[in-house]
Amino acid sequence: MKACRFSSNILALLLLTASTHVISGETPWGRAKARDFEYKPPKVVYDVSHNTVDAVQSVLDRASYLSTLTGADPFDSSIVLVLHGADIKYFAIENYEKYKELVDRAQSLTVGETIKMRMCQIAAKGMGFDPEDIHGFIEMVPMGDAEIIRLQAEERHAYMR
Repeated sequence: MKACRFSSNILALLLLTASTHVISGETPWGRAKARDFEYKPPKVVYDVSHNTVDAVQSVLDRASYLSTLTGADPFDSSIVLVLHGADIKYFAIENYEKYKELVDRAQSLTVGETIKMRMCQIAAKGMGFDPEDIHGFIEMVPMGDAEIIRLQAEERHAYMR
């Protein structure tokens, strides 16, 4: 029991000391330093299986920023988004008016061919969509998981979630 009380007292003292530093404008660990790197063109596959438009927008933002940061060269880089979840419905032609902003943004990112979008045909079929029901800037692949594995193993893409 004494050891537990002793540990609690030490913890309280450490927290009080850290709080005092922050209040006085100092920090116990200093301040972060920004580092500048030049990143090489990436080969990356994003595993996209999200339930909200905001979550898909976030992936589009990250892929777009990565593409811009690394030069967006379609000869040296490859950024592939593989959709295989509830997000499939956002890219169905019948839902275009409802998700127009998301779909237009996604399509615009694929224009330079650095960013590609692929969709699991099995998952789409399970949601009632055939290839002809999906916008033409998306490539249908037989299985999303198999495509992610193929891109990693055969084309050396890094995995992103």
